[in-house]
This record gives sequence, structure tokens and C-alpha cells, in this order.
Amino acid sequence: MFENYFRKKVEAIEVKEKSISQLLAEMSQTAYQGRKLGEAVDVWEAMLKEKDLTIIMGFAGSMSTAGQWKMINWLIKNRFIDVLVSTGANVSEDIVDAMGLGYWQGSHMVNDEALLKADINRYYDVFGKESDYRKMEELMTDFLLTLKTDFVYSSTELLYLFGKWLSKKGIKSIVAVAAENNVPVFCPAISDSAYGEAFLMAKNKGHTLLIDQVKEFDQFVSIGEKAKDIGVIYIGGGVPKDFTQLIAISVSPKTADKGVPGREGFLRKEVKEYYYPHKYAIQITTDSPQWGGLSGCTLEEAVSWGKIHSKGRRVTVYCDATIALPLITHALNERIKARRKGPDLTWLFSQVS
Repeated sequence: MFENYFRKKVEAIEVKEKSISQLLAEMSQTAYQGRKLGEAVDVWEAMLKEKDLTIIMGFAGSMSTAGQWKMINWLIKNRFIDVLVSTGANVSEDIVDAMGLGYWQGSHMVNDEALLKADINRYYDVFGKESDYRKMEELMTDFLLTLKTDFVYSSTELLYLFGKWLSKKGIKSIVAVAAENNVPVFCPAISDSAYGEAFLMAKNKGHTLLIDQVKEFDQFVSIGEKAKDIGVIYIGGGVPKDFTQLIAISVSPKTADKGVPGREGFLRKEVKEYYYPHKYAIQITTDSPQWGGLSGCTLEEAVSWGKIHSKGRRVTVYCDATIALPLITHALNERIKARRKGPDLTWLFSQVS
């Protein structure tokens, strides 16, 4: 009767010279969040080996100021992700670093009033110059002035054009590398960042732009119409996570509840709505579920919505992403040597190419 509880032993880790990949493989044989971290690498590796899978990453917070943005570039270059859904902070504050200006290690134990007087911005234990932030906003504004004022842009179209513009200038930010590799970047709350200020700066120069969130969501959900299966990776929560979760259940209203021919879906009995839960899911978060927020919402709870497949592979790592992401990406670098060929998503840029 009790044999089912004793199928796999905990394997104690021995200290010796080993690769990061091997260490994480051994951690997956232990317990707690070390085990989950090791399992996350295994699930991501399985995604990369899956045929006809579209991999979407939700990238929340202000991670670029913490030195994490070049790893996103690496994931994009190798097509370890096919779509990036980001906060505005992550795809604007990285530009400061990519311009050669940068950020500085600081401390959270500091006189913040003195920082304000010195025009220094604090990101927990990182310092940034307000003058550098302003240079980034002015660079953005210069680009925005090149856009049409009689065309309605989605965030992914705007960021694709911005990426191409930055790439020509040799500023290899996230959106620049994404544009070079035809990886769409969605930013559903784009005005909640330096982009919002740049929009106003362009408007002050008589250049008012039109950004359409309905068009953006329609484009995003269209990925769900064309994909066979979807795998998701959430770095933090917030808008990027919820936006990405919605692709599993919003195809039905887009198709007037007709479903997607050729794609395996499920039908809610009472309301007759189709849903297409994500086949794979990795979540890295420090938020707890009991407060009811989306950032802490478990992947198991998402099963009840039809957003995550009950029989798919999923893992949540309760860990600071600045710890988890470097370890996971380096393990993947050791395990996967070939660049993956992802789905062709260039149709998203057809109106602006």
C-alpha cells in the first residue's frame, strides 16, 4: 500500500568539480526550491525538444537594471523563446546599459533624500543617473518622431521598428536583438514606463502617435490561432503573466466560439467556449498565492481557468529571478548546443515591414 510513497530516493549532493548543468541535475534529486530549480531546467529543455511548440516568456519587473537583460538577448538569439511579453521597464531601462551608460551597484541602506538631491535613482540596491535616463528618453523620442502619425500601431509593431532603428545604431538592446531575429515583443502596458514619457515628449513636438491595445491583443491572440501547442515561462508575474495566460482562453471569443481547426482544444459545457491550455509552464516568482494576486497565483489554480493543461508539465520555483535565471540559462547553454528553429511569426510585422 505504501510503496507508492517510496519510489524515488532523495540523493545527497557531493561536493566536487562539476558543470552548472550537472549541479542543477543533482539539485533536482533533492528537495524544496533547489529541486524545483533543477526541474525547471528539465521542463525548459523538454520544450526546446518539442516539435511545433511556440514558447512565450512573460518578463516582469525591472530586471534589466539588475543585469539580466543580456540573458534575454541570448534566449532570443537561440530561439529558446519565440515571443517576449515584457513590462515597459525591462525593454527601456536595458537601453541605458546598451548605450554604454549603465547602472551601479549601490545599497538599500542609504539616504534617499540625498539621492534625490543628487539626481540619482535607486532600484533597491542599484543606482542610476537621472541624466542617463533622460538620454534614453530623448533617444526614444528621436525614434518616435520617425513614425507615422496617421497609422495605428500595436506595441509589437512599434517595438519591432524601434528595434530595427536601434540595431542600425549598434545599440544591441532587447528589442534590437528581437527585431534582428524576428521575435515579437509585446508590451501591453507600454505607457507605464519611459515609453509613456517619450510619447508625451514627442507630442510636445507636435507628433502625436496612436497606440492601439485592442489591435495588440488581437495580434497576440492570433498566435494562439496559428500555434499547435504553447509553452510559457514566467519571470515574475504582473501584466506580462496575465496577458500571456489569456491567450489560452481568448481564442474562443476571437473566433466567435467556433474553435481552431486542427488544434486540440476543449469545450466548456455550459457556456460552449473553447480553451487551449498551455502544454508546458515554468514560473519563477517570490509572491505567495494566499493574497489572491495574479503574480502569486499557482499554475494549479490556472488549471481551473483552462489556462494550464492539467496533464502538461509544469513547475513553480519560489526564488529571486536574479538567482534562478542565470543558473537556468547557463545550464541550458551547456545542454543545448544547436540554435532552435522556432515558428515563423513575421506575419505580425506585415503592416510595418
